[in-house]
Amino acid sequence: MTKQIASFFFLLLTVAAFAQTDQQKLEKRKAQIQREILENQEKLDKMRSQEKSISSQIEIQKDKIRLKEKLINTTEKQTRLLNDDLYLTQLKINKLKRELVVIREDYAQMILKSYKSRSVQSRAMFLLSSQSFLQAYKRAQYMKQYASYRKAQGEEIKQKTEQLVQYNNTIEVKKAEKQKLLKENEKERRDLLKEKEEQEVLVSSIKKDKKKIAAEIKKKQQESRNIDRQIDRLIQKAIEEANRKAALAAAKASPAKASAVKAKVAESPSKIVLTPEAKIVADNFRSNKGSLPWPVERGVVSLGYGDQPHPVHKSLIVHNSGVEITTEDGANARAVFGGEVISVIVISPVNKAVIIQHGDYFTIYQNLSSVNVSKGDKVRIKQNLGKIRTNGDTGKTTLKFLIKQNTVYNNPQSWLSGM
Repeated sequence: MTKQIASFFFLLLTVAAFAQTDQQKLEKRKAQIQREILENQEKLDKMRSQEKSISSQIEIQKDKIRLKEKLINTTEKQTRLLNDDLYLTQLKINKLKRELVVIREDYAQMILKSYKSRSVQSRAMFLLSSQSFLQAYKRAQYMKQYASYRKAQGEEIKQKTEQLVQYNNTIEVKKAEKQKLLKENEKERRDLLKEKEEQEVLVSSIKKDKKKIAAEIKKKQQESRNIDRQIDRLIQKAIEEANRKAALAAAKASPAKASAVKAKVAESPSKIVLTPEAKIVADNFRSNKGSLPWPVERGVVSLGYGDQPHPVHKSLIVHNSGVEITTEDGANARAVFGGEVISVIVISPVNKAVIIQHGDYFTIYQNLSSVNVSKGDKVRIKQNLGKIRTNGDTGKTTLKFLIKQNTVYNNPQSWLSGM
């Protein structure tokens, strides 16, 4: 029975230790979530003060609501752990109380018996009435052990009473902590309700202003198409230059080869007539389809390739000629394959693009705030091309990445590894 009690207390202590570790982890997670909420609030306040795009406000508001919900869930987990801890502590208190009742009753009976036989004469008579010396010795030992046992019981009652007081103090502290968590959770729930109401106001506002949003989208799409046309012109120019060099090289080789090159160019003026060297590069690039490294070290696709529904107005369609990859602030763009830089485009003072040729394939890295390469540079795979621009409106660092074969756009998601 004693072993079972010891095992039970060991189990209780083990569970309590794990609960304490989980509580500390949850406290750290809660602090992290609260920091993220503050960061989002600062972004939202900044955007409101600068009267930025209302759709961006909604996206940040959504992130904030999601973090609030995580915070509430974390606090609820802490409360459940405290409830378990309170339950285990209460079990210990109940067991101690039962033990104290038994010990005190036993001790009281012992004191009563001792009181009734308290005189020296009765103890002496108890010894003298022994029938032999051995019996007298055993009676003397019994009286000595009886006195020691009584003293030990008194000490045990004292220790268990002190332990009971300690457990009662512990449970009061935990109850206070639980009440604090419940109040925090109630406050977070009120804040969450307020955030959702604000979001409803924003969504209502954006619905009323749908024409304005549609106009903004149209304007951005027009800007994107203008950039695509600029890229198309530069690539067409690169195709023409490559074909001119191929024709010159063929003319030096033989009239027949020169005629063949001219015929191919005339048949498909928007395709590069590959030299043997360029064909090797193009074949190598093509053979790596699906396994090219990402153009950023870390990131997520925030807008896919092709026609995409608007995040708020699903009826509005936006077109993307590449993929947009959101990464961390200060990140760099990197080449996905070895090749030659054919152009560095300055779209605006804070927005630049790099075009790299790989045989008859081209990779384009757009939305760079600074560039580390120049036209004519030979670049290797994963080479740093420049720093990606952080958008002042959204606070997001996003690279637009495109792949073309001659003048035909390809879906980069089918080329990059892990997509």
